[in-house]
Amino acid sequence: MARPAAWTPPALSLAVAVLCLVGRSTSAEFWLDEFTTDGDVRKDYDGSGRQVASLVLDQSSGAGFNSTRKYLFGEFSVEMKLVAGNSAGTVTSFYLTSGEGDEHDEIDMEFMGNSSGSPTVLNTNVWASGDGKKEHQFYLWFDPAADFHKYKITWNDKNIIFQVDDVTVRVFKRYADLPYPSSKPMAVHATLWDGSYWATEKGKVPIDWSRAPFVVSYRAYTANACAVGGGGGGSSSSCPDAAGGNEWMDRQPDDTDRLTVEWARRNCLQYNYCEDGWRFPQGFPGECARN
Repeated sequence: MARPAAWTPPALSLAVAVLCLVGRSTSAEFWLDEFTTDGDVRKDYDGSGRQVASLVLDQSSGAGFNSTRKYLFGEFSVEMKLVAGNSAGTVTSFYLTSGEGDEHDEIDMEFMGNSSGSPTVLNTNVWASGDGKKEHQFYLWFDPAADFHKYKITWNDKNIIFQVDDVTVRVFKRYADLPYPSSKPMAVHATLWDGSYWATEKGKVPIDWSRAPFVVSYRAYTANACAVGGGGGGSSSSCPDAAGGNEWMDRQPDDTDRLTVEWARRNCLQYNYCEDGWRFPQGFPGECARN
């Protein structure tokens, strides 16, 4: 499929041990210190002094980080610079999850590697009590390896909003009678791993290990969210007050969001589970007929 048309959107505005952790000393806490890490995770700074965490993938291991705290609703944002050149077979992610069990909740932004010159695919997905298969996949309208770009997940009790450079590309709405992630606290994760079996052209193009190591970088991480417990559970919670900028609590799509979602659907959407009849021979999930 052809690369999506360029567009200037309105209002433009990552398990247990630290391995190979390097970087300059600083008196200010590095935002990665709020996470545990696995694999080769590197601390550094960009040319403007901004803190950068890089994940490294080679033939022996992938890498990742996950937050020590869990959250029940919030606005989560990070800037990412994806793997440069031929990244086919790699998968980079920024996501929330309640765990690995059959009844887990999860909200995904996954970036599927590509052959040089091909558009990068962003896979968005929502899991509620183990019910997933709700993917929307988009071709990005820019080169995500050429520079940092901002990716945001806003999650409240009304909807989940996925944004790229502050452009809303998808809204997953809550319906009272349908599964929705609303009761299980989730941690923030980021990973870089070998997804050759599915990532690029449904697994037809594997990783070219002669190009290793593969590196993806994260910076400007923020979590404006309701933290639950002291680091991984419990019933107590702490949420930002109005002065802390908690507008996300009531965030719902406005007219601009609806326009950009429609633009992304027309120009960038390359997979929609609500149009995959082969996958749902008994009928589409309930939300498909309502959106």
